[in-house]
Amino acid sequence: MGPSEEDMVVNQLPESVREISGLPECNGICKKMYGDLIRRVKLLSPLFEELRDGEEEVELDVLKGLELLKIALDSAIELLKSVSQGSKLFQASQSEKIGLEFHHMTEDIEAALSKLPIDKLGISDEVREQTELVHAQFKRAKERVNLADTQLDKDLAILQEEKDPDPAVLKRLSEKLHLRTINELKKESLAIHELVISSDGDPEDVFGKMSSILKKLKDFVQSENPEVEISQDEKTTTIKHRSPVIPDDFRCPISLELMRDPVIVSTGQTYERSCIQKWLDAGHKTCPKSQQALLHTALTPNYVLKSLIALWCENNGVELPKKQGSCRNKKAGNNVSDCDRSAIDALLVKLVNGSPEQKRSAAGELRLLAKRNSDNRICIAEAGAIPFLVELLSSNDTRTQEHAVTALLNLSINDGNKRTIVDLRAIPAVVEVLKNGSMEARENAAATLFSLSVIDENKVAIGAAGAIPALITLLREGTPRGKKDAATAIFNLSIYQGNKARAIRAGIVNPLMGFLKDAGGGMVDEALAILAILATHHEGKTAIGEAEPMAILLEFIRTGSPRNRENAAAVLWSLCSTDFEQLKLAREHGAEEALKEVSENGTERAKRKAGSILELFQRFDKPSPNL
Repeated sequence: MGPSEEDMVVNQLPESVREISGLPECNGICKKMYGDLIRRVKLLSPLFEELRDGEEEVELDVLKGLELLKIALDSAIELLKSVSQGSKLFQASQSEKIGLEFHHMTEDIEAALSKLPIDKLGISDEVREQTELVHAQFKRAKERVNLADTQLDKDLAILQEEKDPDPAVLKRLSEKLHLRTINELKKESLAIHELVISSDGDPEDVFGKMSSILKKLKDFVQSENPEVEISQDEKTTTIKHRSPVIPDDFRCPISLELMRDPVIVSTGQTYERSCIQKWLDAGHKTCPKSQQALLHTALTPNYVLKSLIALWCENNGVELPKKQGSCRNKKAGNNVSDCDRSAIDALLVKLVNGSPEQKRSAAGELRLLAKRNSDNRICIAEAGAIPFLVELLSSNDTRTQEHAVTALLNLSINDGNKRTIVDLRAIPAVVEVLKNGSMEARENAAATLFSLSVIDENKVAIGAAGAIPALITLLREGTPRGKKDAATAIFNLSIYQGNKARAIRAGIVNPLMGFLKDAGGGMVDEALAILAILATHHEGKTAIGEAEPMAILLEFIRTGSPRNRENAAAVLWSLCSTDFEQLKLAREHGAEEALKEVSENGTERAKRKAGSILELFQRFDKPSPNL
């Protein structure tokens, strides 16, 4: 194969990963499979970037492996796009088949990675380590079987067969498939229409059944307002009453007026935003209607109800309440409704010019909106909220700081937002929250740093900002969730060689060894994974060796899970490969028998590590008969 073809493959792989990374979020029954595949593929980005930027000529067998990967990733792009753009009801009816397609896709990528001779790639240690970890993830995923969703199948059958199905079934399916609003149902209707157009016929009337189910779901969503009559053929709607009676569910329980901006409180009750905000601002801690104590004061927009109120107003000739935005002009296919945009703009005004209480409330609402979906994350960033949220990281008000850092965490899920957040010099401010915030703020600061560290150059900036000692403190002191967040961030940051030294010098080895000794604490997996990556650094080997890990490492090699045996063997190999005393110590602890078993039954990586250590034993047997 000529050089031009080589360049083409090496240059195209990063583009394939970038295209996959840029795909929208997917809801519905494929959400987990879709998200898992994208997440694993994104982790291959450093490998492809380093190969593209390298100056060495790629060998033929490497090129063949890369070609197989390119073919597999092209197929992955087609599968992911078909799922993200397709009908959710059709996917639900074909869930077993789609699950098999994802499984085969995983097998194809794993097979391509298996044929890639990693020793010949000429890549850095940290990228090699990450590539091996990704390969291990694909191997584990390949062994898993996607279990059928029997409840989903039952619900679909009921909705196909019964003329008047149980509302509980409709609600369950509506939630599971994320078909909960008029806008989502319109998108689904268009997707089914596209399927009908592109199909070669429908012998089993699959599309007819889906359309029937869709009609029942539409009726269910509109069931709170029996007066709304929607027909796609009607350009206008008859006004039934000169002064229509407002449905009770559309009235605020406090003011008894038609709601223009309905929000949900922690008890599940809905109120007009301005009314419930006044109630809260007066110092009340209970729900006005139920009298239950409020677990928190966050207000979640009730978009479904807001949409139904707008439809009711249109169909009854009632003028929309002021500040309703342009719900009347929503079109099928819009990713972010106008109501969302106007709500975000209003929140930004509060965030910039509001009182401390209004800023706190606005940050809390942006936090929830950013968690809701990818469209909101883009919209919030485009509205210009990120610099003001970064500013609120230094707030003296605990709740405001918690809202701000969590809002940034949710916004950072979008890769474009990651860059904006870093460009606004947010990393030092997030690190400061990690050091001095409340426990919730510290946990979410750690998660934010992990999210930002997905971009390689940010790993350097985060380490330089002093994050690693603070993450180690959280690793020691945090809640179970806080410890997990800290460990995940430390692992990802330690892919960069310089951060390994920072972690070692900040004393990470002792808490990690503590986790290994306390197997019930739930941190063994994370501890071994971090130790395996730190052991590739010369200071890491020394620090781990000084902690006398031999007995516990061998215990995990003998009895641990496949992943933990693999990481324990990797640590042991790093220790023994350059230190004769550690090799001798391993022999004294009976390592050979345990390693022989792993070399036969472990994962591929564990087999390689175990085999390499066994070779060291053989090499030193002859010159050192007294060993």
